[in-house]
Amino acid sequence: MRNKSQPRVPNSALKRQEVRKRRPSERTGDFEEVSLGLSPEQAIIEASRCLQCPTPTCDKACPVGIDIPGFIAQIKSGDLEAAVKVLRNRNSIPEVTGRVCPQERLCEAACVLARKGQPIAIGALERYAADSSLGQELDVQKPTGEKIAVIGSGPAGLTVAADLQRLGHEVTIFEALHEAGGVLTYGIPSFRLPKDITKKAIDYIRRLGVKIEKDIIIGRTLTIDELLNSGYDAVFIGSGAGSPKFLGIPGENLNGVYSANEFLTRCNLMRAIRFPEYDTPLFVGERIAVVGGGNVVMDAARTSIRLGAKEVNVIYRRTGKEMPARIEEVENAKSEGVQFRTLTNPVRILGDSSSRVKGMECVKMELGEPDASGRRRPIEMKGSNFTLDLDMIIIAIGQGPNPIIRQTTPQLKVDEDGYIIVDGRGRTSRPRIWAAGDIVPASNTVIAAMGGGRSAARDMHLFLISKKEQATAWND
Repeated sequence: MRNKSQPRVPNSALKRQEVRKRRPSERTGDFEEVSLGLSPEQAIIEASRCLQCPTPTCDKACPVGIDIPGFIAQIKSGDLEAAVKVLRNRNSIPEVTGRVCPQERLCEAACVLARKGQPIAIGALERYAADSSLGQELDVQKPTGEKIAVIGSGPAGLTVAADLQRLGHEVTIFEALHEAGGVLTYGIPSFRLPKDITKKAIDYIRRLGVKIEKDIIIGRTLTIDELLNSGYDAVFIGSGAGSPKFLGIPGENLNGVYSANEFLTRCNLMRAIRFPEYDTPLFVGERIAVVGGGNVVMDAARTSIRLGAKEVNVIYRRTGKEMPARIEEVENAKSEGVQFRTLTNPVRILGDSSSRVKGMECVKMELGEPDASGRRRPIEMKGSNFTLDLDMIIIAIGQGPNPIIRQTTPQLKVDEDGYIIVDGRGRTSRPRIWAAGDIVPASNTVIAAMGGGRSAARDMHLFLISKKEQATAWND
């Protein structure tokens, strides 16, 4: 039955609601959030579009398995606290994922309405419910006496910590940096994920009872074996991938070349955007190129615009169709003045007599047959070289795992790239040690890291409450 306090929704209004955004001319002058989310009226209309399918397909496409029809039904009825309770049953940080999860390729792509029209705006509804919540959902079971150490406070670590704490285990997160949140804090700019939203999510985790110890580098301050020998019954590794990858072309050592990791960390975590109020200097050029095609590229390019760059170019070796960044973020970047040079690949960075960047030699590309990624392989067009005049370059082609943990944890198996090898449950080659997130292969989004974390947490719980010999259980 319809809640009488809610407006009646006419059939003519049952079309996908457009999320409100600040105008480009306004938003490029600051780091405030671009998206304004749905209004209460829009949220009710959008929730009313949901067909409440008897056999929904959207939730099966969610890496953390949210009951999507369930929380949408609660929004429609006007009970936002109930909606958030449904969300937090599977996702402890919905205020974050409602903003940064690529729903258009997951749950929204699987929505029945997407077959003939526009899918439900699931991400926008998730954000709306989470932002409206008072955060009172603190269902925690009685203590089990088991202690777990979680390495890293990024999406995977926060997910594992929350899930296990709610199951009654005692969880401590060890964070290497001086602020918690991992990539949510140092990697994603506040115009996409505001810092107060990340803080709200982390505060919820703390209120569950999770302890967060900062400025502790596992592998230096403490080793994993020292944790296991000091009373922790299990360890989860969610340390992410913090080692930047480079192109391997001449000139990458010139002044004015940044990895996206360094550039965004200086801006997001070290407050370089507020220099000299914060004493983190950051050179920002007038003509900038950002190399790559993912969300990190869009973050770096849009940050550069806000820091005063006159020209920002995204350099990508395939076409826009193959670009892995979210469609929404590409559109935002274009509307803010970012230029896109697709089918273009750098071959050399040029410097002046002071060893500063003055340009980049590129070559044009064409697409051949699909490669191992399923995308058409870029092929160099001989003799198509040209030069761009630049004074700053940001390399954003991915990151690899930091070697500290693998170097200080004997018998921990890794692949040839240094990623920790795990099975389908998140178990590593070492008993009592699990891993998920960017430290394992094939996990490159916030929600994928959280999905891996949930699987690991489930297995850790079953393992910890069992009375079997650990070595025996490990080989089941």
